[in-house]
Amino acid sequence: MQHLSEQEIIRRNKLDELQKLGIDPYPSELFDVNFYAQEILDNYHSELNNFQDVSLAGRLMSMRVKGKASFAELQDASGRIQLYINRDEICPGEDKELYNTVFKKLLDLGDFIGVKGHVFKTMVGETSVHVTGLTVLSKSLRPLPVVKERTDEATGEKITYDAFTDPEQRYRQRYVDLVVNPHVREAFIKRTQLVQAMRNYLNDKGYLEVETPILQPLYGGAAARPFKTFHNTLDMTLYLRIANELYLKRLIVGGFDGVYEFSKDFRNEGMSRFHNPEFTQMELYVAYKDYYWMMDLVEEMVERVALALHGKTEVQVGENLINFQRPWKRFTMAESIEHFTGFSIDGKSEQELRAAAKELKVGLDPSMGKAKIIDEIFGEHVEPKLIQPTFITDYPVEMSPLAKKHRSKPGLVERFEAICNGKEICNAFSELNDPIDQRARFEEQLELGKRGDTEAMVLDEDFLRALEYGMPPTAGLGIGIDRLSMIMTNSNSIQDVLFFPQMKPEYTKSENASQPDA
Repeated sequence: MQHLSEQEIIRRNKLDELQKLGIDPYPSELFDVNFYAQEILDNYHSELNNFQDVSLAGRLMSMRVKGKASFAELQDASGRIQLYINRDEICPGEDKELYNTVFKKLLDLGDFIGVKGHVFKTMVGETSVHVTGLTVLSKSLRPLPVVKERTDEATGEKITYDAFTDPEQRYRQRYVDLVVNPHVREAFIKRTQLVQAMRNYLNDKGYLEVETPILQPLYGGAAARPFKTFHNTLDMTLYLRIANELYLKRLIVGGFDGVYEFSKDFRNEGMSRFHNPEFTQMELYVAYKDYYWMMDLVEEMVERVALALHGKTEVQVGENLINFQRPWKRFTMAESIEHFTGFSIDGKSEQELRAAAKELKVGLDPSMGKAKIIDEIFGEHVEPKLIQPTFITDYPVEMSPLAKKHRSKPGLVERFEAICNGKEICNAFSELNDPIDQRARFEEQLELGKRGDTEAMVLDEDFLRALEYGMPPTAGLGIGIDRLSMIMTNSNSIQDVLFFPQMKPEYTKSENASQPDA
């Protein structure tokens, strides 16, 4: 049984009253909008006498009723504009019910209305719509959070309250957040512009945007734990993809020279302000290229994104002013670890690495091999200190089962990550295309899995078969769209750049028993 607040009961009663008056609170007919609020505010000039036949629709966000004439605010997708509503203008005949009853008594803040009229400036100079027609478009049954102010008696300071600022509620009820905190929309608009800038860049280079399976019989292409599901008709276990790498490489085998995908990927891991179990990344594979070439592409593409979003290469992120102008700094992984810790990882055994990690106060567990230990040292002592965009190159072979062995440095692979504001934003390789070497690397991963590494890769026989048909030398790249969006919008948490981040359920343990199975 739904528990209703006093306000919700009042609004439902008003809904009934509207219906009794023969007004459909949820009409089917379209309402023809010809202008947006911001468009009028930006372009209206009283001397031009423009915008004399306007039709707008949106939410009623404030009302100041004054007898026969009232002011209100309408909020549409572009912003807010003031309305001037005169009883005799919207009710030209004897029947004044639309104004006296519907507008004054039965409408609430949050209701959707449509208005027709002409634009003018009030005596205090505010651009407003003089309403000549009003239509109820949707009755809101829950009151919106409204920012209120009071004065602290002791200090005289203005205190705001009842604002919709609690992060958990904002993420859980994003629809309310977007209504009452319109500035939140800007981050999401910029995110879309970011994706569009990348897509335009890649399309201009002639690369093909493709789609690959989300449900996969074998998960691969990254070191991560998958989500597991089951297909009834096929009677088989499937996994939500953790990456789309192995499928995109199959397309390179098939003869495409350049393919990319903006993919939803899923990793069954911990959550934080940098991690959501469902996330977006763009993966790109280009034949006949190597990781040096790919570093140049990443610099150019991200610089172009910054220019598209901000008109300059400098972006303020918290206290840091980050400059994406090319060229970016480049260090090998060994150089970066030695620079920040004084310890050289070159040629060290697993035991020596464990001893160094202990001295550096880096937590380890017995399942970790050399690759994981090095990764933990790097993550603890190097990554957080890399604020300006920096390429870290030449990783140990154990860390990168899908990357090609380095052309001149034994024990390393041709791999780079771009680190910015203390976090990885992309990962790239000269892709391993030797099927015999790839099989051996997969088998090493299987051994790590037997040791208890839950993120170790599985052996994909079909992918190996594809490589055996021959894959040209290829450069591959994965860019985390959520992480890059955080930086480009100066957002502190990944939840701020996801419309609907994953949240714990609202119901309590006692209610849990009544929840339907997924």
